[in-house]
Amino acid sequence: MLKLFKTIIKTGEATTKYPFKPLDLPDGFRGKPEYDAQQCIVCGACTAACPANALTMETNLETGERHWQLFIGRCIYCGRCEEVCPTRAIVLSDMFETAVTKKSDLYIKGTFKLLNCRECHQPFTPKKSVEYAMALLVQSGWDEQTVEAMRPQFETCPECKRKHNLLSDGRENISVGEIGSTIK
Repeated sequence: MLKLFKTIIKTGEATTKYPFKPLDLPDGFRGKPEYDAQQCIVCGACTAACPANALTMETNLETGERHWQLFIGRCIYCGRCEEVCPTRAIVLSDMFETAVTKKSDLYIKGTFKLLNCRECHQPFTPKKSVEYAMALLVQSGWDEQTVEAMRPQFETCPECKRKHNLLSDGRENISVGEIGSTIK
């Protein structure tokens, strides 16, 4: 028994004094995600990459808004959201203490206004996404006036673009009804 006590004293402490002493975190520690709504372009890459479904995005066409939400209670701190975010709007911090008194405190939310289509006036994409895409074209070497001239294309929904491409002299080139009647 005395030999065991000598071994214990020689070994020293195997644990830290946490929470009475700050915990030393290793480099690369993945803690709670920090979200910056100013940087976010609401592209949805983070929601698609999240394996725990902690990130969700919903579009409300009646109000013309897109709601982004992170539920810390489901987050597994894998870092996929940080990896795929093109604007670094979401990064992992070294904060790991996420105890709260209300469940609602575990939600981080963002609401973004959608851009209305120039043709049908229906909301379809966040304005921040359009501005980001145009800024990338300018940064990649395109002339700023050329990119600005393309704004109507960026601000038109995919459905209206399809309709515009099918129109020729004010008529549609092919319609489903005509195809069905010529086959019979």
